[in-house]
Amino acid sequence: MGIDDKIQNEAEDLKGKGKEAAGKATDDESLETEGKFDQAKAGMKKAAEGVKDDVKDALD
Repeated sequence: MGIDDKIQNEAEDLKGKGKEAAGKATDDESLETEGKFDQAKAGMKKAAEGVKDDVKDALD
């Protein structure tokens, strides 16, 4: 996984956590759900990059 991808995924995760917290604080379920979705999306990207790295290592 490239450093750029790691940074982007972490930024998306943090953005999601911020949205979720803001949604909880303002009782905005839509924003809270959007934050959880952003976090899940970042997690899936991290997992996919991890698999890609594992395959690359196995082929080397």
